[in-house]
Amino acid sequence: MSSSSVLYDLPGPKARLRNRILGVVSIAAILALIAFVIYKFDQTGQFEARRWEQFQYAAVQRELLNGLWATLKAAAVATVLALLFGAFFASARLSDKWAFRAPATFVVELFRAIPLLILIFFGYYVPLQYGWPIDKFWALVIGLTLYNGSVLAEIFRAGINAVPYGQTEGAYAVGLRKNQVLRLILLPQAFRAMLPAIVSQLVVLLKDTALGFIITYPELLFAGKQIGGRLAFGLPYVPTYLIVAAIYISICGLLSVLAWWLQKRLTRLPRSAAKPLPSTQTDGGTGATQLV
Repeated sequence: MSSSSVLYDLPGPKARLRNRILGVVSIAAILALIAFVIYKFDQTGQFEARRWEQFQYAAVQRELLNGLWATLKAAAVATVLALLFGAFFASARLSDKWAFRAPATFVVELFRAIPLLILIFFGYYVPLQYGWPIDKFWALVIGLTLYNGSVLAEIFRAGINAVPYGQTEGAYAVGLRKNQVLRLILLPQAFRAMLPAIVSQLVVLLKDTALGFIITYPELLFAGKQIGGRLAFGLPYVPTYLIVAAIYISICGLLSVLAWWLQKRLTRLPRSAAKPLPSTQTDGGTGATQLV
């Protein structure tokens, strides 16, 4: 019996026919919705040449590129800091010592419970109230790091705990210390299982940079609002946001492809096999053992 049929019965002829019909109906409904949206855009003049004219100018293209660069810069710095934050607090939560485990649990649960937008507001406006203005870039990065780092800490902890406990017992049995068990035995196995969740969270982090728009950080969405608000081109908000959405989709798609490639590399089986040990036979006359 295949592993896919262990937890449920395989669909019969009627069920397969019903699933095909539901699939066709769903695809038709999605296509109809897309066609309706395109129709409404056309009716409201969103495809007029006037609304798209400014995108041929180098100055507007530079604005979009500058916004994209600001988005990628904030996402890159926040990604590094969030991974470090998550690794540190996951290690603390896995500690045997209560003095490390309890504060780490409090920090992780606290920042997971606070909405990211509030963290960004606190990071920017609270220092401003006390006369310690902070750069908008760092206010955004701090908020992204605290929230996404807390989520990554839980991903790391869950991935390590998912490794069968026999692996840990075997490592301790051969004399490895706790940090060696974590570094040499648990992490290499857990990383393969954690990779899809890690990349998914980093995609979320990238999209969350758009919240920098609230504190006027000049990321991609903020640049799109500036471009779309020009009356001379008919307030082309919809065309601008379509282009911005296409850029976000492209970047997130590339991250997903990278994650798929990494997972394939990590799960690839070795091509070479171990050489078999030489067989032995015993000489009946002398009782000596000879290698064959």
